[in-house]
Amino acid sequence: MLKRFSTQVLIGCLLLCAVPFAAAADAAAAANAPAGGDAPVWLVLGDSISAAYGIPQSRGWVALLQQRLRDRGYNARVVNASVSGETTAGGLARLPALLARHRPKVVLIELGGNDGLRALPIARLRDNLTQLVGLSRQAGARAAVFEMLLPSNYGPDYVAQFTASFGLVAKAQRATLVPFLLAPIAADPSAFQDDGIHPTAAVQDRLLDTVWPALEPLAR
Repeated sequence: MLKRFSTQVLIGCLLLCAVPFAAAADAAAAANAPAGGDAPVWLVLGDSISAAYGIPQSRGWVALLQQRLRDRGYNARVVNASVSGETTAGGLARLPALLARHRPKVVLIELGGNDGLRALPIARLRDNLTQLVGLSRQAGARAAVFEMLLPSNYGPDYVAQFTASFGLVAKAQRATLVPFLLAPIAADPSAFQDDGIHPTAAVQDRLLDTVWPALEPLAR
């Protein structure tokens, strides 16, 4: 099914409506953080897939994660610091301030797709991911690295090295590896908005179901 995942969908999900200013990310984090309390914070550092592009943020998979954690009896407060078009370098620039502000117990790193689409050297991608995990751990947080995929037209060698990077970094850094969010809907055109690019609100629960088995242990 993933082999049918189109270049248009991947590029659109990750690149559309990039926000160039870190202040926008801070505003997004503040807007999405549930009010008050001493609950452990889960910080989501992602791109447009996690930023709920084109749908109400309250219906995105990150908001559904907050609800599921509560429904399952886990004490957690999810802060969504995702920005459409974000790269690992952008996330790395923003992360120290986010760590200082929110003091998370868990950091979910859903970044890297835009780096691949820009053909960022693999060594730099892995270094950025390693630093993202390292900074999170230094701040006392458990880190999770989300897998990313690229269209085959980027060349078999680059695609293979890119795809392997997330697992290699997660293993080396003893971080949780989370499966690709769009895996369950990649071959279903009806799962995407009218732009043919971004997942609809109706399938966000399927995205959460894909990653939940990897995320739930972080709450225990």
